[in-house]
Amino acid sequence: MADPNVNSQKIVAPVQHKGRRGFLPIETNTFDRVFISVIIWIGVSLLWMRFLEWAIPLWVSTVLCFVLAVIIIRKG
Repeated sequence: MADPNVNSQKIVAPVQHKGRRGFLPIETNTFDRVFISVIIWIGVSLLWMRFLEWAIPLWVSTVLCFVLAVIIIRKG
């Protein structure tokens, strides 16, 4: 039988999160970072077509968004 004078608190291990923290202000996993990159890519492309395509071709936006996506996925 257990001694009633002994403190019976359980020791709980810290919770391990599957995500990680990078420069993004939230914990993310790989899918989250890819999703964020795609949404940014779409937004930048739409804004580029609206305001800059007359002066700078769309492929420049695609290259910039690709580089940004790689940075976000690797370090975000």
